[in-house]
Amino acid sequence: MPSEATLRRDLAAAYRLAAKFGWDDTIYTHFSVRLPGVAPRFLINPFGLLFEEVRASDLIVVDMEGRVLEGEADYNIAGFTIHSAVHMARGDAHCVLHTHTLAGMAVAAADNGLAQLNQISAEFHRRVGYHAYEGIALDLGERERLVASLGDNIALILRHHGLLSVGASVADAFYVMYYLNKACEIQLAAATLDSVREMPEALSQHACGQFQGCEWQRPLLWQAWLRKLERECPEYRS
Repeated sequence: MPSEATLRRDLAAAYRLAAKFGWDDTIYTHFSVRLPGVAPRFLINPFGLLFEEVRASDLIVVDMEGRVLEGEADYNIAGFTIHSAVHMARGDAHCVLHTHTLAGMAVAAADNGLAQLNQISAEFHRRVGYHAYEGIALDLGERERLVASLGDNIALILRHHGLLSVGASVADAFYVMYYLNKACEIQLAAATLDSVREMPEALSQHACGQFQGCEWQRPLLWQAWLRKLERECPEYRS
């Protein structure tokens, strides 16, 4: 597993990239990554910073009981509920991202959820869970239901709320969120058409399998995004 310094850099990069892509919601929503070590704990953003402000050194360390172990700030309580739930239940979900994007929240309100309209949405065929809205996630009792809704999927659509992605690394979770949100944007654009045609089940399944065979490419894309940040805002690493 990467060192804490690398995980801090990568998670800070995810916040900065999310701001550049317009995924931020002022000081709300949250990304996290599990830290190495025997005691389960994770990095998350301090409540009150804009995504475009987050630096590696700003990230705070929180345990599964909600105690801040490192850092001078507090966290978003709903964020702790969501992220601790996934980190406790999914050993493979080292990174968890949650967004309130326009397209993501629009699809989260759609009766049928994410439609199989294009090549991008095919990557998520039968790989997205759905979680019924229970209000702001302040009740720790919701954690069990959240992880049941997520199951072994790579993403979760929180009804009337937004999107969540998980991954074995920040690069993986960010890739999943990027393309899940892109699929939602396409679906929102397609809603303006007089009619649309969904992909046949067999074709969606075939394309999904092809995408899974190309997951080795994700680190290449992540390095490209890091180079973008090095050019535009290298202070994220500090």
